[in-house]
Formats: sequence, structure tokens, C-alpha cells
Amino acid sequence: MTKLLSVKEASEMLALKPATIRAWLLRRKLPRVNCGRAVRIPADAIAQLIERNTIPAKVERPGAGA
Repeated sequence: MTKLLSVKEASEMLALKPATIRAWLLRRKLPRVNCGRAVRIPADAIAQLIERNTIPAKVERPGAGA
């Protein structure tokens, strides 16, 4: 079973304001699970968001000019 995070927990993981997480939920940038009035975010979704938005470092080639 996947771990579910609160908006506050997700915002702390990403070092963002809770309002940003709520905005992303409204725009469906992040999936959510509604548990009555409580909103939870699958931890896997946070990991996927990080993976999708990670830009790899540039690899320096030997002999290439700066």
C-alpha cells in the first residue's frame, strides 16, 4: 500500500508553501485522494514529480571549450 501524505507533509518534502501544493492539486498537476474532507497525496506522486522535473547536470567533455 502506498503512503499518503497531507498537504503540509508534501509541502515540507518539496520545500514549498502549502498554498502551492493546493494550487497544483486544483490544476491536477498532482493526483489526490479524497478521504472525506481530508485531501491526501500519494508519496509515489511526489517522487514521480521530482523525477519528471529533474534536469540532469551537464557533462563536461574533455577538450571541449568553456
